[in-house]
Amino acid sequence: MTDEENDIFYVCTLIEYIARVTTNHRGDIVKALGVEGIKKQLHDASVNHCLSFEQVSDELQEQYHIQKGSFDTITNCKYTVPSYTSIGKLYCIIVTECADFAHAAEEIYKIFSSFISDAISNFSSDLYYQNPDYIKWSYLEGRLLD
Repeated sequence: MTDEENDIFYVCTLIEYIARVTTNHRGDIVKALGVEGIKKQLHDASVNHCLSFEQVSDELQEQYHIQKGSFDTITNCKYTVPSYTSIGKLYCIIVTECADFAHAAEEIYKIFSSFISDAISNFSSDLYYQNPDYIKWSYLEGRLLD
């Protein structure tokens, strides 16, 4: 994995982590950050890798005024929930296949704001176990493919 891919992976994982601890849609987190905030997180990722997710998450929640939500996909899940790093990796794959690093922030914003993000977050389904290509093409088509 290149340094740029590591930065994308870190930011995608951070978004997933913040969404889980605040019980928000992933799209709500990227909307709070905005494209410029995502760019800043990509820039800061090499330094923030050394900090705990809890610390960075707390700082971002405060800085971007991210409040508690009600999108809890964990509590009532019947199955083992994939780790936030596993989901971050899935998003990283989709982002890097859809955009180059220069446009990664915009693509992160678009993917996390799209229907596919809530579908991936439905941990009572098996979507997150599907082939990443299927998920990517579903995202690009704007619907889950048959």
